[in-house]
Amino acid sequence: MTTAPKDNTQQAVIQAKDLRVEYRINREWLTAVNGVNLAIYPLEIHGLVGESGSGKSTLALSMMNYMADNARIGSGQVLLDGQDIAPLSSQQMRAIWGKKMSLVPQDALASLNPSYTIREQIAEVTQQHMGMAKDEAYAYAVEMLARVKIADPEAVARSYPHELSGGMQQRVMIAMALSTEPRFLVLDEPTTALDVTTQAVILDLFRELILNNQAAALYVSHDLGTVAQLCDRVTVLYGGEIMESASVTELYAQPLHPYTVGLLNSLPRHHDGTNTRLSTIKGVAPSLQQRSKVCVFADRCPVAIDICRAEKPPLETTPDGRTVRCFRWQEIANNELDLSPPEERVTETSDEADRELLQANSLSKAFGNSDLLDRLLGRAKEPLQAVDDVSFSMKTHSTLGLVGESGSGKTTLARSIVALIKADSGQIELYDEPIALDLEKRPQDVLSELQMVFQNPNDALNPYHSIGQTLKRTINKLTSKNMTDEQVAARVEDLLQAVRLPADYAGRYPSELSGGEKQRVAIARAFAANPSLVVADEPTSSLDVSVQAVILNLLKDLRAREGASYLLISHDLDVIAYLADEIAVMYLGEIVEIGPTEAVYNLPSHPYTEALISAIPEPDPTSGKQRILLEGDVPSARDLPQGCRFHTRCPRKIGAICENEAPPLRDASDGHVIRCHIPIDELVALQSQPPVAAGEGK
Repeated sequence: MTTAPKDNTQQAVIQAKDLRVEYRINREWLTAVNGVNLAIYPLEIHGLVGESGSGKSTLALSMMNYMADNARIGSGQVLLDGQDIAPLSSQQMRAIWGKKMSLVPQDALASLNPSYTIREQIAEVTQQHMGMAKDEAYAYAVEMLARVKIADPEAVARSYPHELSGGMQQRVMIAMALSTEPRFLVLDEPTTALDVTTQAVILDLFRELILNNQAAALYVSHDLGTVAQLCDRVTVLYGGEIMESASVTELYAQPLHPYTVGLLNSLPRHHDGTNTRLSTIKGVAPSLQQRSKVCVFADRCPVAIDICRAEKPPLETTPDGRTVRCFRWQEIANNELDLSPPEERVTETSDEADRELLQANSLSKAFGNSDLLDRLLGRAKEPLQAVDDVSFSMKTHSTLGLVGESGSGKTTLARSIVALIKADSGQIELYDEPIALDLEKRPQDVLSELQMVFQNPNDALNPYHSIGQTLKRTINKLTSKNMTDEQVAARVEDLLQAVRLPADYAGRYPSELSGGEKQRVAIARAFAANPSLVVADEPTSSLDVSVQAVILNLLKDLRAREGASYLLISHDLDVIAYLADEIAVMYLGEIVEIGPTEAVYNLPSHPYTEALISAIPEPDPTSGKQRILLEGDVPSARDLPQGCRFHTRCPRKIGAICENEAPPLRDASDGHVIRCHIPIDELVALQSQPPVAAGEGK
């Protein structure tokens, strides 16, 4: 899990002392980070967690003295190897940025220059900071790409960013950041957009390279599972202040601040059954203008008392060296204060009998040979087979989870169901009646029955329409009833109430809402026409864990109350397991496994599913869970492997049959089906033992 124990006898690589960071907004300086003390030692990866708006990124970037034009360090120090860099100008910092400290950002593609090759971009850093000649810098770029486990580093070095997968782009950013052997690394949500399998590889890279470089790192994330598996120490930030800080094992074993407890309780676990609700933190994080001068968390705290609303709690040091800012931490430590959430269960209100809702039969979709330029230049490409002969069925009042790495065909399949993409072949039946694959040929009643919630609500909502206008438009377009203006207004109010938003939000615009509130509006719009099936494509992937819990509970409540079903896409298998009755696992356009959630999570599983589940980061630093790391990236859907499509990465490969013959569908009982050459009983026996590494085959 960790790189090395902290040694307090050493000098900290980076240290913030009484750091206060301010933003100038409307001619007023507002405090974003308030009196933070934080030290990170050599070989230490320090986790920084908290909701959006807590000040995580502001603190991380201020420790690099790299801030927005309207930001300043109001007071305090930032010591890099003992030198205070807070007073240094941008010109003075240029000798330090890239040399002694580096940033690995969340969006690698946005941080890479699309006009330059990978080697040119890495070489630019080493030429500037290490004085390398061009040829030497190019050779060193290839060496760095090899160090971050990129296959064929010479070819990748000559490539442009858009030619690489997301995981490879992120490895390029790591290679670039580490090329000058910096003392301090800021890792700002570097794996948020990555598949769980790619994330596991990237996390191992961080550990290895930070150890080799004798560096220190600050890992900023809202993913508490990843933090548990990667970090040595964790600091919890809220309202720009430290709530608590401790070693990762201590903090996860016994959090001492109610906010930390709330974050950990919000995590979706593999619940027994699908009618439980997640614990949530009430309210929302305060804006800079709304932050309290007493306890910043008091308004949302379930155990706040009078003193919390009258005085600011001090940051105290516990006997075992932890720090915590709470008047009641000793009661929590002594188990005198019960913060365990009551178990809530969803009550089904729909009394309809379950019946066949949707059937997809032999759906296929390939994307064109080439674009116009390729055809003109005579370099036509093979079609990209995104979905290949996929069949599945769903019942009413159910949720089917769709999982798989990027490029597996999940989103293409989902969009084919709602006809945002027209499938090339196959049939779709809704309530046993065939429906057209072409959107323009679907009648209004079918359009009303199938709705979609997209990953990014910012892109899904019209910024020039109020929330009320957005919902009214959907009601008028997709509802066959001739409703009066008063009835439409009442329906808008009902929809907002259903997604736990006040009625006056109808007059607000998307820019006035938080990310979680926008997603609730998107869900309300999807339910405006009382659909039978809602396709939800990564609906919580960009949200904080506390907001995610609210949205997941909302989806579960709406399913129970409205009787709708969900086709849920996510690369977070814990989210899938929380909501889904059944799971379908896709790889290179095929469903390789489908069955009830409990069956898919337990033995036997397809070897690909086994690897996906093993790579889920557990929010427990002591879990000791053995992960199966898949070698290489998903092959191109333009050049599908012969035989079993997974054989090039499979740790359970049994020989030439996997390479030459397509695997059969094997019945693992109770509707659980696995596409694999290995018989079910042998899979059970094999998966009871550690797998061989991919590529080592038997």
